[in-house]
Amino acid sequence: MADFAEQADPKTLAEPHRAGFRQATRVHGSFLAAAEKRALVWIAERMPAWVKSDHLTILGFAAQIATGVCYALAAVDQRMLLAAIVCLAVNWLGDSLDGTLARVRQQQRPRYGFYVDHMIDSIGAVAMMGGLALSGYMHPVIAIGLLIGFLLLSIQAYLATYTMGEFHLSFWRFGPTELRILLAIGNLAVLRWARVFHGHYQLFDVGGAIALACMVATLIVITVKNTARLYREERLG
Repeated sequence: MADFAEQADPKTLAEPHRAGFRQATRVHGSFLAAAEKRALVWIAERMPAWVKSDHLTILGFAAQIATGVCYALAAVDQRMLLAAIVCLAVNWLGDSLDGTLARVRQQQRPRYGFYVDHMIDSIGAVAMMGGLALSGYMHPVIAIGLLIGFLLLSIQAYLATYTMGEFHLSFWRFGPTELRILLAIGNLAVLRWARVFHGHYQLFDVGGAIALACMVATLIVITVKNTARLYREERLG
């Protein structure tokens, strides 16, 4: 009855909630997942003892914010696109290594880590897409569309984690690492070819439109698939 009480004592509820918490199964089937995991474990095993998972989380978050700032500054200096690639690399290190370090050291905090990590990812995505919208290399409407697509896919992933106990880190063999690599390649391509198709369209606009279409298709397919699965598992009669 405590779960339905309007004035339940948080201290009273905390212990049952911890006891009833089950960590979701991580499903990661991207192209680089296996190689990335080996590399991260190798780095984590050699990380100095004074470096904690929280330090890496903060590093990754700061680097993602810095990526957005670099994109915004690229409006006046193209070389900031190269700085954005460096920030993406640092973001990968912090964002990918924090959880691996905790697992290697047997210092996992699954509820805290899941909540903080993904709140930070959402805020960082707003900063990065905002920077792209201000860069002049991507139309603001496409940047906003990509942000909305990312947030909707994130919501879908979190709902699936809660309802099915599976947290998918990738869709159709593409995960965060592959997306960072594609973005870095795009930065280099923009330095060489700002526009494509006879100079009528900006490269990031074309790439962003394709990515947005893929996001919408993924969201539809995954939502229908998960809805059908949950319907079968909770069929009435």
